[in-house]
Amino acid sequence: MKILKTVQKIPGGLMVIPLFLGAIINLLFPEILDVGGMTTATFKTGASSFIGASLMCVGSQITITKVGEPLKRGAVLLLAKFLAGFLPTLLVSQLFGAAGVLGITPLMLLAAVTNSNGGMYLGLMTQFGDENDLGAQSLLGINDGPFLTLIGMGLAGLASFDYMALLGSVGTLFVGILLGNIDKDIREFLKPGIMFTLPFLAFCLGTGLNLKNIVTGGLTGIFLGVLVVVLTGLFTISADKLILRRPGYAGAALCTTAGNAVATPAILAEAAPNLAGQVEAATAAVATAVIVTAILCPIVTSLAAKKFGSPGAQRLPNR
Repeated sequence: MKILKTVQKIPGGLMVIPLFLGAIINLLFPEILDVGGMTTATFKTGASSFIGASLMCVGSQITITKVGEPLKRGAVLLLAKFLAGFLPTLLVSQLFGAAGVLGITPLMLLAAVTNSNGGMYLGLMTQFGDENDLGAQSLLGINDGPFLTLIGMGLAGLASFDYMALLGSVGTLFVGILLGNIDKDIREFLKPGIMFTLPFLAFCLGTGLNLKNIVTGGLTGIFLGVLVVVLTGLFTISADKLILRRPGYAGAALCTTAGNAVATPAILAEAAPNLAGQVEAATAAVATAVIVTAILCPIVTSLAAKKFGSPGAQRLPNR
């Protein structure tokens, strides 16, 4: 059976198929992966470990003399992703107030658009990008949470920023950089690990998705998810192509809403009590957007890579 080649024919297949399998299993048999031991660690709770392993393999491919390139890409895309949420939110707020328009409130927009799923980005860049795209996650990791959302709400003074948590999220990347620059044999040894970890990472992300949230969030949540993809793509793909002079696939890989964004409306309401009445609706809509963007982002990224080209195309086996 040609399972691998069949999966690779699907846009973003190495990410999408395991993700869907994980989500379906979580929906139909939610307890089957809770048996404990290696099974649970590998197929449900191992996302962070696979991300860490992938980052170390990625770091091993980055030479110290070229470390500025991933930081430049990360900074440009990070700013573009923030503006993709902040500027539309500001516009909706000024024109329609806190109630928003078509069921989409400023709170929903800011919470859903200003952050991205770091695991999804790494998985897609493993398939389509190069070591500099992957290394950019060292800065992009800042938006995987409520920090930039709080800034966008004008509440940065009330938010705390855990620098140690940020350091911990990229520690394995720096270990990889160190090892890869010390010994070129280690660099070659770790290189295949970039692709090997991808389906395991995707499956673990899938088991963290609850497809029932699409029903809870309804059409508003689905619309919000589509808006995340459109607005993010408009800003990040443009920045990737026009500022970084890159094909645009990395910008497309940011067209997601991070899973932890589901808690962001409640966090914002704690800082701004006037938003408390919107938390329930915003939470349901953002939860739906997480799932919608997890489905659409790999497809959009794959189409962008196919249309504009990508380094990852050279790594894929002949079909």
